[in-house]
Amino acid sequence: MATQTPTPVSTAADAVEPAAGRLPRWAPWACFAGAAAVAAGLELLGDFNIALFVVYAVVLGTLALYLASRVTEGRRKATDRLVTAVVTSAFGIAMVPLVALVWEVVGRGIVRFDGEFFGSSLVGIIGEGGGAYHAIFGTLIITALTTLISVPIGLMTAIYLVEYARGRLKRAITFFVDVMTGIPSIVAGLFAYALFVLFFGPGVRLGIMGAVALSVLMIPVVVRSAEEVLKLVPNELREAAYALGVPKWRTIVKVVIPTAIAGLGTGVTLAIARVVGETAPLLVTVGITNATNFDPFDGRMATLPVYAYYQLTQPGVPPEYAIDRAWTAALLLIMLVMGLNVVARLISRFFAPKTGR
Repeated sequence: MATQTPTPVSTAADAVEPAAGRLPRWAPWACFAGAAAVAAGLELLGDFNIALFVVYAVVLGTLALYLASRVTEGRRKATDRLVTAVVTSAFGIAMVPLVALVWEVVGRGIVRFDGEFFGSSLVGIIGEGGGAYHAIFGTLIITALTTLISVPIGLMTAIYLVEYARGRLKRAITFFVDVMTGIPSIVAGLFAYALFVLFFGPGVRLGIMGAVALSVLMIPVVVRSAEEVLKLVPNELREAAYALGVPKWRTIVKVVIPTAIAGLGTGVTLAIARVVGETAPLLVTVGITNATNFDPFDGRMATLPVYAYYQLTQPGVPPEYAIDRAWTAALLLIMLVMGLNVVARLISRFFAPKTGR
């Protein structure tokens, strides 16, 4: 009896492209280097534009790499290289304005980054000299008051939403927190100004007004970050405490908060960094002064964002000295925000609960 050879059944593996060649490691660099040379040639035909040069180089390099990979390695690997090149190029393009900003601010701000800038105010200064001593302390005082107002309210709201709230009330609070997260900063300043005008009359300017305005911006950030961190605490820890007869409030204080302390600290620090550079609310509520004022409940206070704004928009004659002070204030603000972000990273790293033995 003749035996029939069984027909092989096709599988998904048979649909995979056969093995193909592989581009050398230097091929992507060569593609983009050639594309850069072509882009430079195109730009040299007219007026050289650095932005168009970068765009041409990225587009031509990505296209060349895709075609070379398609011919040598096949469709799947070529598609992978195409997506990788697009993502990498997008990251590089996104970094360009950031690097340019830092370069410009550091280059211009370092001119007045000296002892006089940190040790003197603008009282009696016309033209050269002077500093931002009064604005630095004003920023620190108002930011400290903002933190003192916002952190307890934000943390307790987040605890209530995660541990206690249910139903419509929870949805309503969450909705209003989301709305507050997106309000323009000038609206927060107008709210604080209108609130204090009811008690002190028109034209009032106080440091505490700026703290209240910034609190309107900071509270929803604290609430959202703390809420997400508290949700990450395993329910098993809560249930274990309840099984031992521990009251709910004590479970929150002794179990939930210590477990989430690293995330809470990180969220609070990032919220402070979010508001420390706000200008519009402080323009409306605090105003500007050239003198040093350490009392947030008595008169105007200078802050670094408003200081930089007025030095740039009202520089006086000659203008270059005030503009130098504005750039240095901007550099100091960037360093302050960067320092707060570093602190947030350190808190997250060193205060996170240890899960290993």
